[in-house]
Amino acid sequence: MRRRIVGVVTAVAAAAVTACSGAPATPQVQKVDAPGIRNFSRLDSNAGFGGPTVGFGGATDPSAMAWLKSEGFVSVINLRFATEEGVNVDSARAAAQAAGLDYIHMPFSSRDADPQVVGDFLAAVGDEGNQPVYIHCGSATRVAALWMIQRVLEDGWEIDDARAEAEAIALKPEEAVAFATQYLASREDY
Repeated sequence: MRRRIVGVVTAVAAAAVTACSGAPATPQVQKVDAPGIRNFSRLDSNAGFGGPTVGFGGATDPSAMAWLKSEGFVSVINLRFATEEGVNVDSARAAAQAAGLDYIHMPFSSRDADPQVVGDFLAAVGDEGNQPVYIHCGSATRVAALWMIQRVLEDGWEIDDARAEAEAIALKPEEAVAFATQYLASREDY
């Protein structure tokens, strides 16, 4: 399947700014048109704690599971609640399993966040048996928030570098960054 990568100029400009600032080089988020996935993006070559490749997305139709498997993903982490419009966890799980993917349903709300879910997310993403992992919610905003937290806590990134990457992933970057920043500030070990 031919991929159409968008936002190349933005990614190149961000890389140039990072290189000039002396900040550590960061992997490039690539936006890709993916069948049945809203706002799909991926990191290839080194996603740090998350393994060599990580995929991010919004609403994901069960029909996308076979495509995800063909792209090399091993597992899917779904952050959506079963009560969200258009969500059918059982159908998604069945399609993932039929495609040969592990399926992890981990409902997460950034408005009423359970700290245990953040810990469970970090454990699931860091588990080499789950890698390469595809993570999704409704718009990739909750995904970006948790990924930003992972970058800071597990990969040791500066918050500004993690913020820039989260903004490239989320459809609502201000929400993702606000949650992640507040969560990180509330931790005594950060």
